Amino acid sequence: MPGAARLLVALAVALQALRMEAEDYDLTRTRPVPDGQQMPIGDFFRPTLVQEPKLNRAGTEIAAVVTAGEDRHLLLVYDVKSRKYGMVGGNGDYDINQIRWLSDTRLVYEVSAQKLYGIGLYAANVGDLDNTYPLLQYWGARIIDVPRSDPLRPLVWTSWNALEPAGGDMGAATVNSSQLSRSKGVNLLIANNNAMWANLQPTREDNDLHILGRFPKPTQGRTIGYMADKDGNLEFATTAEEAHVALFRLDGERWVPCPVDMDHGAVFGAGNKPGELIARAPHLEGKPRPLQFLDSGTGKYGEVLVDDKGYDFVGWANRDPVSGEVIGAVAEREGPHQVWFSDAYRKYQDLLNRSFPGLVVRILGSNDAQSLFLVVTYSDRQPARYSWVDFARHSAGLFKDSAPWIDPKRMQPESIIRFKTRDGRQLDAYLTLPAGASREHPAPLVVLPHGGPFVRENWGFDGQAQFLASRGYAVLKPNYRGSPGYDWMFPEADKWDFVKMSHDVVDATRAMLATGIIDPGRVAMMGGSFGGYLSLKGIVDEPSMYRCAVVISGVFDWAQLIKDKKYDYNQFGSPEYGFLMHRLGDPRRDVEKFDEIAPVRHIDRVKVPVFVSHGRDDDNVDVGQATRLISELEKYHVPHESYIVGSEGHGMHYFSNRLEQYERIEAFLAKYLKPPAGAP
Repeated sequence: MPGAARLLVALAVALQALRMEAEDYDLTRTRPVPDGQQMPIGDFFRPTLVQEPKLNRAGTEIAAVVTAGEDRHLLLVYDVKSRKYGMVGGNGDYDINQIRWLSDTRLVYEVSAQKLYGIGLYAANVGDLDNTYPLLQYWGARIIDVPRSDPLRPLVWTSWNALEPAGGDMGAATVNSSQLSRSKGVNLLIANNNAMWANLQPTREDNDLHILGRFPKPTQGRTIGYMADKDGNLEFATTAEEAHVALFRLDGERWVPCPVDMDHGAVFGAGNKPGELIARAPHLEGKPRPLQFLDSGTGKYGEVLVDDKGYDFVGWANRDPVSGEVIGAVAEREGPHQVWFSDAYRKYQDLLNRSFPGLVVRILGSNDAQSLFLVVTYSDRQPARYSWVDFARHSAGLFKDSAPWIDPKRMQPESIIRFKTRDGRQLDAYLTLPAGASREHPAPLVVLPHGGPFVRENWGFDGQAQFLASRGYAVLKPNYRGSPGYDWMFPEADKWDFVKMSHDVVDATRAMLATGIIDPGRVAMMGGSFGGYLSLKGIVDEPSMYRCAVVISGVFDWAQLIKDKKYDYNQFGSPEYGFLMHRLGDPRRDVEKFDEIAPVRHIDRVKVPVFVSHGRDDDNVDVGQATRLISELEKYHVPHESYIVGSEGHGMHYFSNRLEQYERIEAFLAKYLKPPAGAP
């Protein structure tokens, strides 16, 4: 049996053995449903089979997170030559993520519990995957980078200590990745749930055994991140104090402050020289900001790497697998854009584009010889597919399709459109139309403002949009002001002007209605997190434009959120409270402003039905925002439905809950966006 087929069989067996039934959805099915049969909701929202694939430096093995059961994330190691594989999993509600190769045979990875809690850093060796072993547990350990000179000793940030009463950030450390003790530490990955908080003293001793040395902690503010140089050695730290973010560079045993404006600029990583960064300069209205080199010692910007006449740089850098130097960048603008600074990689990209016509092709990694590449391909209709390409042997092969149950031929294209705001700016939006939509047959519309708010919609496959299109709805995803890439167009204050952001979403909706392909009497708002906020505010401010709204994990009163962040146990000491106070203002002083941006205080204006969903264990936005909204809807006799779920955080992470959520949303939209009686 071919290796790829054996992999599918093994995953199917694991799925069958571990799955938890969500209604009648068959998680073992990896093929599309037959033509003519409506695609089940679960096909659009089930976890992908493969995530985070990474090639080792020899190009002999691919490691990836694979999905089994309802939502179990396991580690798979795949031998490129023999097509054989091994898997790492465990008992209980644990997931593997954030995998990194240390050498050609050793991996480290993070383990989380119940989709909410990071509980440990683990290691495994190729050829002995049954004997995984813990390195650090209950210390909030996360990988910073892997030093090129000593890759078996990775840099780790131990950001909290659950083993001590005082807890607290313990800073960055160098870790011995070897198996030092099996008898003392409790391997939570293979223990049952009852062992989660057992034997803490032996775990503490086992943790200490793996710490080779600690770095000093920055003394000003609270650490929010670390960065390594191009060789994987610790070089920078960022801290926050109230609303101010600062950058420090490690100089021997002390952290030296850098004259870099971190509050208004953006850093994307280390550069090619000591003390060098790649960054975007602070806000400059009227001129897009490029990606440049930045001298952290002087704060001066140098050579421009990526410049775009229409967008501030937003994206990430590509690094040479051997030298670590910056050799390219991906810019997220209206569509994906790859820039290479290396002639060799320009040629590689050209060959790949010709090998996968009509698809976006991204290089994820290569062997040190740069003869074997791991790539991902995708489009607006095709979810990610991962392939290996051997330029030396002029051959290629599919490693894994992340969602083989999706048939690209049955998906709808996503168009990039532009709309004008009421203050004359031109912004982007992404439109997916259902089959058959036209002026003669206008479609109902679901407007999907994104969350964040400081993220942006990007072109590509979107399961939520494809689900709605499959049910006959047009889908509009506007990028409003505050979405990265647009800051240069607006005064800096607009980045936090929630009222103007809401106006942008309304303006995008009006632009769609003007096309004539949308039924103006059947328009809904739907969004999660900040998108949930915009959806509720939209129906408060424009009660005649929308027929109904779906709000998921939303913020509906910003004064209450600020209060929650100040006193929340999990966030105490976090810079988020000061950041919100600085950017939004003080609710006690700016009473009128906070009243205007709190749609839950104006439910008397709501004239359409509302669907409310939230997780009870959300530590980002307290569930009290949702329960208060429900109380206000009841008070004003607004038709509403709700889905509040325990053991869920910010969004539905368990597939069974996600499936039920969208089953309810499907019924809700069908009920309130149905054509009027007598319509054709």
